[in-house]
Amino acid sequence: MKLRLELFVESMEKSLEFYNNVLGFKLPIDINKSYIPVKRGDVVLGLGEMKHLSESHPLKAPYGQQIGLGIEIVLEVEGIKDVYNNVVEKEYPIQTELTKRPWGLEDFRIIDPDGYYLRITSTTTNE
Repeated sequence: MKLRLELFVESMEKSLEFYNNVLGFKLPIDINKSYIPVKRGDVVLGLGEMKHLSESHPLKAPYGQQIGLGIEIVLEVEGIKDVYNNVVEKEYPIQTELTKRPWGLEDFRIIDPDGYYLRITSTTTNE
């Protein structure tokens, strides 16, 4: 079994810029503007524009509601310091700086352009 998350976004351009240029996800060669799966390692995030959902779709966020509320997306990466440094170089806002946690892993937290909360974490305690 594999897991694919689908994130519904306001601006496909901003989301592609963030996931590709800031976090290093790869874009498919053939891009369909209404739904784009981006991939890094075994992680696939399907990006779909909110405007393409019907008004009655259960995931359609009402005006003013924070998207992604109650969800933390955890991405395990090798070379956590390199990933962190890349985000810093891109001058993307960091919510929580790179920190060694009591459970032995290092992580940092950011919020994507649509409000999805991401914890980027090391895969082992020896990175």
